[in-house]
Formats: sequence, structure tokens, C-alpha cells
Amino acid sequence: MQIVFMGTPVFAVPCFERLIAEGHRVAAAVCQPDKPKGRGLQMLAPPVKQAALAHGVEVLQPPTLRDGEALEQLRALAPELMVVVAYGKILPPEFLALPRCGCINVHASLLPKYRGAAPMQWAILNGETETGVTAMQMDAGLDTGDMLLQRKIVIPPDMDAAQLHDELSALGADTLAETLRLLETGRLQPQKQPDAAVSYAPMLSRALSWLDWNASARKLHDTVRGLYPWPGAEGMLDGKRIKIRKTRHAPEVLAGAPGMLEQRDGHVFVSCGDSVLELLEIQPEGKRAMPPQAYLRGLRTNGSLRFQVK
Repeated sequence: MQIVFMGTPVFAVPCFERLIAEGHRVAAAVCQPDKPKGRGLQMLAPPVKQAALAHGVEVLQPPTLRDGEALEQLRALAPELMVVVAYGKILPPEFLALPRCGCINVHASLLPKYRGAAPMQWAILNGETETGVTAMQMDAGLDTGDMLLQRKIVIPPDMDAAQLHDELSALGADTLAETLRLLETGRLQPQKQPDAAVSYAPMLSRALSWLDWNASARKLHDTVRGLYPWPGAEGMLDGKRIKIRKTRHAPEVLAGAPGMLEQRDGHVFVSCGDSVLELLEIQPEGKRAMPPQAYLRGLRTNGSLRFQVK
């Protein structure tokens, strides 16, 4: 089967690699254009492009899908199937209609929950205890196509979004491989997405970063791990912006006023609206990440410390 792969970030690389490993004919990889990165703003190729070039697969990086040029390039490749994993742009209807077997998307949620751009992060932000991936037949809607295959995993209470990303990336490759085996043997059974339980996962922004210490410790813990590594959770301590990178919910510790910081038996705790959050790793503004104990030793204050509270 002649396949065109459309994907851009590192999340999509295991799916691409699985297609190659299982002997599928990948005619081309379509990625977002290279972007400037780092202090020197050097142009950096997206991870899927790097993987495709390593396997000698042609790479296409159209700046737009709306001018007709990209469509003609794909039409010339005569794909029987297009596989789309975190490509980063919505495909126009003429792209969806191009391959004989349509377009299969691997989405990092248990659809119809968490349609949209940031399903992994929002699953953690909302305190979900399970998630997974869905292979679906794409249509013109936003993650609304028929479901082809779903696979679930448990979200441990301390797993952050970076760890969940890696778990679902690997699971996505397994799910894609199984989906294509079912497709090739005529055993796929598409199912309409139910109207109930539909939810959306919009793009993340820095507006989510500020921690409200009046909230429950569980909610704050979910915020910290759901926003890691970007955009990160933040608070203001002793007039300085502090990024909170890793925490632990510590309900066994007696809570004080929200935002109040306490050192006890070598641990650093912050009181929240109902219980306590233990700080495990922080990053002061302009500095590297560090244990909170190391940061507090460097402060020239003997008084009590409290995070700014809304």
C-alpha cells in the first residue's frame, strides 16, 4: 500500500518509524516548515523530517495547503492511504478525498473526549486517571471522524505531561500498526463517535501558569504536572517569580494559610486550600532547576515565606 505520512513533532516519529519497520511503502513525509530555534535562531528541521531523511524518504514541507501546489504534489505520489499524526494543520476536504483508503489519524485521547490540540495535557489538568489513543478515519470536522481502534492506559497520580507524551507516542505506533493490519485484512469496523462525553482540549497558553494557592492541593498538583514542561506552573515568592516543576500531594501534612511555605524534616511544603503540596523541584527566574531546599538556603531572610495569593 502506497502511504503518505503527515506529521511534524517528536510525538509522530514512532508512528513513522513503525511504518518503515513493518515494510510499508512510504512515498513521502509531509511536515511543517523548518523553524528558527534557540538563542542563535538557527533553522531546525522538525523531528519527522529528520527521521524521514535518515530513511531516505522524500520530505515535503509546504508553507500552506491552500494554494493548490501541495495537493498536486501529493496527487503525483498517488497515495492509497494518508496517515496523519500531529501534523499541525487542518487538512482541506480535497486532501481527505485524495487517497483511495482515506486518511487515518492517530489522536492522543479516548475520543470523543479531548478533541483538539492538547489532549494529553488537559487529561492531566482535569485529573483523569486513564487516557489512551484513538485511530480514526478523518473527516472535515475537528477530530470527529469514525473511530477505528482505541487503546487505553492508566495515568498514575504523579505522571506529568512529558511522561504521558512518551507513553502515548509509543502506544500510538502500536495502535497504528494494528489498525493497518485490520485495514489490509478487511477487518476494520468503524464506529461513529457518540455525542455524549464530547470535550475539547484547546491549545495551552501562559495564562494557565499562575497557581492559585486557594485551590485544592490535588488540583494544584495536577496543574503542575499537566503544564510540564511547557508552559510550566508559576508562583511569586519573596517578590520573585518561581517556576514550580515537580510536586507531590501531601495530605498527611497539616496545612496552614494558603501559600504559606514551611520546611520540615528536610522537606519543603506549601499550604493550599485544603491540604499541602510538597515542592520537589523549582526553577527561579533566570536560573537552572534545583531542589527547593537549595534555593531557600540562598535567601537572606529569617522570616516566614508565603507565595503570593490571589
